[in-house]
Amino acid sequence: MESTKEFQEETRRYFDRLAKDYDDSCDGRFVRCMYREVIRRAVSLPGDRVLDLGCGNGNLIRMLREVKQVSCWGADLSPQMIREAGKNLGDGVNLAVADAASLPYGDGQFDIVICNASFHHYTEPERAVEEIRRVLRTGGTLILGDPTIPGRLARKLLNQSVHKRDSGDFKIYGKAEITSLFSTRGFRVHRWKRINYRSFVFEAEKI
Repeated sequence: MESTKEFQEETRRYFDRLAKDYDDSCDGRFVRCMYREVIRRAVSLPGDRVLDLGCGNGNLIRMLREVKQVSCWGADLSPQMIREAGKNLGDGVNLAVADAASLPYGDGQFDIVICNASFHHYTEPERAVEEIRRVLRTGGTLILGDPTIPGRLARKLLNQSVHKRDSGDFKIYGKAEITSLFSTRGFRVHRWKRINYRSFVFEAEKI
């Protein structure tokens, strides 16, 4: 059985390899269906300090800056993804290589945290939730989009084999499990929406 650190290193290497061609990869094509919904929600929320956690090559930050006046930070486990994000976004965005379970930001620093198609890669999800809560101001909101598989049994079977695939996936969540993860750690979860049969978006307000 791999340790979480070993799996995290595999994930890092996977996305380092993918970084230059991410938009044309299976992963890059899959996440596009969530972009519009995530951006729409971010625009409707108050506040202008935004962290994109698992920012990849910066697509969401670029799209958000086109429609909302914001100060943006981006964090990703992959140094190559951060390098690509720097190329795509230019100056004015604060980018960092960082682990979601140990974020390099101050308490209450952000009004909005976006985490799109990233959470299912996290090897320490409870600590990641606690870190997201820490860096959000009280009343601030997380917008989380992620893939899923309909049906508890199907997810269980997938999660039994997910570590054997070279995909960087750690765990695929259903609605009840992931909302409980946040609601039991100081968040009010609301506005759940299934984008299609394979993905969802919800909001979690820090209380």
